[in-house]
Amino acid sequence: MTDSGFHGALLWPLPGELEGGLTSRYFIDTEFTDFRVCQLISLAIVGENGDEFYGERTDFDPASCSDFVRAVVLPQLGQFEGRAMRFEQLRAALSAWLVSVPGDAAPVLCYDYETDLNLFRFLLGGPLPRGWRIENIAGRRDRERRAAYFARHGGEHHALHDARANAYACAG
Repeated sequence: MTDSGFHGALLWPLPGELEGGLTSRYFIDTEFTDFRVCQLISLAIVGENGDEFYGERTDFDPASCSDFVRAVVLPQLGQFEGRAMRFEQLRAALSAWLVSVPGDAAPVLCYDYETDLNLFRFLLGGPLPRGWRIENIAGRRDRERRAAYFARHGGEHHALHDARANAYACAG
């Protein structure tokens, strides 16, 4: 269930040698309410091959949001029609998307922040499909490439844009 509405090859630049290639790294990012009362707001996964998953929760508690989240994250929600849903619908959509990624390609879920991985695991509610691995990429992103992505495309602190920026920063 690759959602072609989020196929990002035309939306964010990948180096020529990766476009259309059979790469298996997928970069995750989340947005959440607060560090103390941490509820998932949105989750994105971006593959080096341009495949993307994105979803927003409609049933998180806005009262639990930090001032930063209210000011920066919440105004960016709703940019992608049909991607806002209740927690259980988001869980089902994520599970279906993960299963659609061929396990024999040895996909790697790359994260840079432990809370993102924890929220992903909580949303998934079970093990990753067969063949998936997890890798911490903290400290291995090219900071200049990541900054260049945001300078060109904006969207920092939106899960989909942050995941795209991480993919771009690790592609060079």
